[in-house]
Amino acid sequence: MRELRRQLVAGLIAGLGWAVGAGGALAQNAAAPSAAPVRIGMIEVFSGPLANTGESVFRNLLWAVERVNARGGVKLPGGARPLALVRYDSKGQNEEALSSLRAAVDGGINVVVQGNSSATAAALIDAIGKHNEREPQRQVVFLNYSAVDPVLTNEKCSYWHFRFDAHADMRMNALMSVLKDDKALRSIYLIGQDYSFGQAVLKEAKRQLADKRPDVKIVGDELHPMARVKDFLPYATKIKASGAQAVLTGNWGNDLTLLVKAAREVGFEGSFYTFYGNALGAPAAIGEAGIGKVIAVADWFPNVATRESEAFYQSFRQRFPKPEDDYVHMRMQLLIESLAQSIERAGSTEAKAIAAALETAQVSFAGQTARMRAGDHQLQQPLVVAVMDKQGAPGVKFDVEGSGFGFRPVRQITAEQAEMPHSCQMQRPR
Repeated sequence: MRELRRQLVAGLIAGLGWAVGAGGALAQNAAAPSAAPVRIGMIEVFSGPLANTGESVFRNLLWAVERVNARGGVKLPGGARPLALVRYDSKGQNEEALSSLRAAVDGGINVVVQGNSSATAAALIDAIGKHNEREPQRQVVFLNYSAVDPVLTNEKCSYWHFRFDAHADMRMNALMSVLKDDKALRSIYLIGQDYSFGQAVLKEAKRQLADKRPDVKIVGDELHPMARVKDFLPYATKIKASGAQAVLTGNWGNDLTLLVKAAREVGFEGSFYTFYGNALGAPAAIGEAGIGKVIAVADWFPNVATRESEAFYQSFRQRFPKPEDDYVHMRMQLLIESLAQSIERAGSTEAKAIAAALETAQVSFAGQTARMRAGDHQLQQPLVVAVMDKQGAPGVKFDVEGSGFGFRPVRQITAEQAEMPHSCQMQRPR
């Protein structure tokens, strides 16, 4: 709560935005529209070992909300209204997330956002679908910024769910576009978190390796409990003993940071092909050993070499200058921009109207252009693969979290190249 109060006060001083802690008082500034805010319920882990992931997302969404409010809020027939974030702590548990959903709905919120856990996202999708059918007068729309299990926009797709991150298979395709060109690679170790997302990553890794690099031997295939392993040395020891030249992992949060720290401690000298190796402590943990060896995939990196991208990143760092707060995502900005656009196009804050407008959302921001695919509610956007290097090296103007290391883009994939077919059979409300 102390950190939340600090951020709210900072928001007031900055003269930009609205935010509220669950059960707390709404923070409003004089520059924001005076009408009642359109509230967004953020259901995320804000306590426990993965709390830093929730806080990092909060900063991104808060900054995006502040930007919308600074230009007058969302324009509606009855007048402009600001956006506001309301935080709910899932504590990393599905039951707590569902309880938070009930609290948000009871509080009159009909837009919820979540992303750090595909298992939680699946539980929310199911609960929201049942709720919306049972109580059509209180329907809810769900915007997902990071839960990337492919099933969420395939077999388990829902009219009420919209994903703004590339799903795991799309990310894997992007990573493989670089891995397949690594002709020296002969052996790889697969490791991931033992839940739906981690399982999906390893399954797709095996499929794509067999298809694109059948000469690469998989010398390890392992899942571990999520957010419960405190010492990854036994795993790192096995990785080194296997003779693997590279590790491929979808790990995130402390499960990634502790893994790369342990790998460094045992003297593992291979590469890391990662989904999230570019932040939240990982670059600092691996240090010099990661130069040229840690590869990450994302929708955007600070060192994407365009004027719009640089201005976007520097603006975020001015808002959140502390090195430990340096975790910025373009897709989270696109999410809020798409929501604001869709509310205005719908001329309504009703969930059903917002969902109908979101289906055809097209958004451009800071040089990034994306569109929502109506067939499965999967955002189509460019992807970038980047490699870790020392700040100041060619193409590495910005470092990460004050670590002295940044990521140099080595492969840029257009939205059309990143797009994959889907199996969603969307059931739209009558």
